[in-house]
Amino acid sequence: MITLRTCMNVLPEKQKEVLLTLLALLQLPEKETGCLSFGVFSDIEDENVFSLISEWETRQYLDQHIRSNRFSILLGTKSLLSEPLQIQILTCLDSEGIDMSHDLRKKIRADR
Repeated sequence: MITLRTCMNVLPEKQKEVLLTLLALLQLPEKETGCLSFGVFSDIEDENVFSLISEWETRQYLDQHIRSNRFSILLGTKSLLSEPLQIQILTCLDSEGIDMSHDLRKKIRADR
């Protein structure tokens, strides 16, 4: 799984405009092939900071997304930002769920 995290620091006077653009991206009718999830998140300490997090089956699907119109719309917001977009591509080689944390907590209790 590949995760794309995009952080946007928006000019305060452009916050609503960017938010509407991001919400419109979520409403696009076509689901991109290989996209497992796509979300927009607001920073609880700064309403002018947004994070977009999407998960992709493979790097090839992510590369298609980066060449897509949806991503072009995102890049088009650069004049509305106080800082350049921060983009991170994260590769997950292994994943563990809640069971791991329960097992670890049981082990800690048993060691006491």
